[in-house]
Amino acid sequence: MPPSSGKKLGKQTWRFDQPPVILSTSSIVGGMEGNGPFGKSFDYVLEDSHFGERSWEQAESKMLREAVKLALGKASLASKDIDMMLAGDLLNQIVAANLAAREIGVPFLGLYGACSTMAESLSLSAMLVDGGFAQRVVAATSSHHDTAERQYRFPTEMGVQRPPWAQWTVTGAGAFVVVKEGAGPVITHATLGKVIDLGTTDSNNMGASMAPAATDTLINHFRDTGRSPADYDLILTGDLGQVGKSIAREMLQKEGCDPGESFEDCGVLIYKDEQDAHAGGSGCACSAVMLAGPVLERMAQGNYQRILLVGTGALLSTLTVQQGESIPTIAHLVVIERR
Repeated sequence: MPPSSGKKLGKQTWRFDQPPVILSTSSIVGGMEGNGPFGKSFDYVLEDSHFGERSWEQAESKMLREAVKLALGKASLASKDIDMMLAGDLLNQIVAANLAAREIGVPFLGLYGACSTMAESLSLSAMLVDGGFAQRVVAATSSHHDTAERQYRFPTEMGVQRPPWAQWTVTGAGAFVVVKEGAGPVITHATLGKVIDLGTTDSNNMGASMAPAATDTLINHFRDTGRSPADYDLILTGDLGQVGKSIAREMLQKEGCDPGESFEDCGVLIYKDEQDAHAGGSGCACSAVMLAGPVLERMAQGNYQRILLVGTGALLSTLTVQQGESIPTIAHLVVIERR
């Protein structure tokens, strides 16, 4: 293990002296996610993709707003009790989060890490609370299949055929109330990733693009902390899907770091095979709702004592893809432990 300096371990990892508590969580998902294997673990399933709004974009913002309110309600808190909110989404200028924050009415930090945004917001929330800059922080994110398709690829009305390696953007929103003291699982470490780009240009092949970033962050976490995959009950990547998970496993093994049977991926888990999501799920909400719902539910039941979440994000835009630019990616990591 490299020498530590205060809260920092090695090059990319931070250890929290007073691990912040995840006081409450919430998860809202679309119909397809609700029909998946973990439908009963989510708090609310939409009856339609518009969520009573005029557009899919307004529906996504409403999901995020309602997820925050639901998490606050579970913690018996109101907006006035929150020091700040950290949130983001996949849309241009993170408009879904911006509009949600307009209604929540607390100091707001908008984040963009693509599908790594949930891990990024949890990492920063823990740093703010452990550092004494805040007592209570909300970390949240959202995505919507139809808004993402319209922005990044083709409107769903066109019925464009997707390649087998494409992933299905999760419709949903997740929110976490992170506090200094209270009952609940704690965030003990955060490892922040570097931007990694191995030259992938296929905007449909998110898994292959993000696998190197996930591998790099995991390897650096183990080096910084002196730990190994065996120290975790669950190593959960954000949304590599079937293609990316396979690539990441192979890359880790080549580094002499076999993740073993504890290695899972939110994008692989969230849908049933018969739902035809191709390579699996993706989107900011993929890791958010899986963590807020079934994963922390199982931790509360005692099935997990220590889990590691690696959120993975493809930092592309339609403009850069059209210009022939390759896809830079990033992965952020948080360690959550049961007390």
